[in-house]
Amino acid sequence: MAFLSRGVQLAIQAGLAILIIVLVYFLIDSIVTPYAEVERRKEVTEVTRARMDHVRQALILYNRRNGRFVTSLDSLVMWFYADSALAASTDSLFGTGFQVDSLPFSPRTGNRFELAVNDSSRTSTYLLSDPDSDDFIGTLDGDITRLNASSWE
Repeated sequence: MAFLSRGVQLAIQAGLAILIIVLVYFLIDSIVTPYAEVERRKEVTEVTRARMDHVRQALILYNRRNGRFVTSLDSLVMWFYADSALAASTDSLFGTGFQVDSLPFSPRTGNRFELAVNDSSRTSTYLLSDPDSDDFIGTLDGDITRLNASSWE
């Protein structure tokens, strides 16, 4: 490069420095962006599982008071509103600011959780599942040891 003028050398060096900065930016972005997406998915999964746990708590409470499981999540919400003492205690059951109307819906996509009840055997069982993942709570095969067990615990 001895034959190039000083100005051309500086221009080439500046261009290479800019290229290095741009490549470093893309390298960092290629690491940070996928990591942020993985963290976002983990957070949504945790929130969805917490909501499913709230539904499980409500189903257990309904079963204790009525001796059977409710057959639809809408009926479960209506039951909460019909019982004034229960409606007043939602903060202690689910946490402050919880909206009972949101109980049947997955926070992941807004789709409804799926609830199936098997009351044909001696012990009633239920299966609550998230249509957007493989997460579920309960069982339909009559195995009472898995009655309130979740797939992620």
